[in-house]
Amino acid sequence: MCSLVPFVVQSSLKSNHEVNISTIKDNIQAKMRTLSILGLLLFFSCQNAPKPAQTMDLLTAPWEEIELSAKGSKVRMMMWQGDPLINRYMREWVVPEVKKRFDIQLDVAPWEVGEIPKIFMAEIEANQPYSSLDIGWINGENFFQVKQINGLFGPFAKRLPNAQYIDFQNPFIGMDFQQPVDGLECPWGNVQECIIYDSVRTPQPPRNLAALETYVKEHPGKFTIPFEFTGMTLMKAWLIAFAGDRNALNGPFDEAKYKVLSGQLFAYINRIKPCFWRKGETFPESLASMHQMFANGELDFTMSNNDNEVDNKILQNIFPGTAKAFVFETGTIQNSHYLAIPKRARNQAGAMTVINFLISPEAQLQKLNPAVWGDGTVLNIAVLPEDWKQKFEHIPQRKNAPLRSEIQPFALMEPAPEYMIRLFADFRKQVIQQ
Repeated sequence: MCSLVPFVVQSSLKSNHEVNISTIKDNIQAKMRTLSILGLLLFFSCQNAPKPAQTMDLLTAPWEEIELSAKGSKVRMMMWQGDPLINRYMREWVVPEVKKRFDIQLDVAPWEVGEIPKIFMAEIEANQPYSSLDIGWINGENFFQVKQINGLFGPFAKRLPNAQYIDFQNPFIGMDFQQPVDGLECPWGNVQECIIYDSVRTPQPPRNLAALETYVKEHPGKFTIPFEFTGMTLMKAWLIAFAGDRNALNGPFDEAKYKVLSGQLFAYINRIKPCFWRKGETFPESLASMHQMFANGELDFTMSNNDNEVDNKILQNIFPGTAKAFVFETGTIQNSHYLAIPKRARNQAGAMTVINFLISPEAQLQKLNPAVWGDGTVLNIAVLPEDWKQKFEHIPQRKNAPLRSEIQPFALMEPAPEYMIRLFADFRKQVIQQ
């Protein structure tokens, strides 16, 4: 197997903060020079690789022919592997099932946030005929960026037989950061951000920003915000809270709104920052480290984009059995995560076959179990066959995580991707470096 070695590219945004083709190209030029020899070697080695098996039009071909053409092939999937239970679900259940059912060898490789667009762009720059992966786990800014370079195959999602059970009209599923998915990515899981606390240490957690300010001042050193995806997702919810309207950030990015609301947000954070963990002089960049600090009592709170993760971590003996989760009264972000196929993927038929299995009732039920992953399903249970309805209704119930029916009224739509991009840059400048 040949592939282009992924590398890190420093991000730089244009003054209008749009991420477009020229921006991404500018980001990789310096790195491409230093890797030119390696890139050429990899490129020419790929020329000798066998051509992909499929010659049919995968967007119109009968599904049976697509599955048949994928038999005996290899599918390369890149995904976040920061949780041992997620990794075990893929390694010990999905990979063997895909091999047994479809005779497909599924190879799963790790990635970091923001890496996939860089890989795609590097492959385009190197004129590599086939991508180094067949499936990518993406959403949000990654989806936004790879669309800018026309890097995705499709629309394929509604061609999958199991897509009949997905409600694409649900805005939390059919929209990804205010972007219609348009069949270019297939929903895989749905989650809502929660704050995690110890019900013994903190029996009455603060449920709004005013109460949080009071708590932080009365318990110095016990609260912080991680400078990573989950923390910036919380910051988006707080932008909406300062707007006072749950729909305030719906639609395209609004520079004027962002300036006003981010000014209020950063003023609030900087006002209480001296009472943060380590006096706000540093912020954790790993959610795993924040989970550990919560578990050992160094912090009173951690957080998760998965509303069921508190049960997941209790079962892993990472969190105490008294840990619970809640959402702020002003709401938290709910979103879906997706699977996409590169336009240059070598094995698009195999990728479609694997993704169809991953959204099957069986695979979705398996990962919904908190002891397995606890990832929310994207399936509309009401339209499932009766036997599957019964199985979904009798999965192990949440114990310490809030019921989805309790937090759904507080679910906020993801705003446009530029809000996340801006928050990462401005949180560093306006909070961390102040």
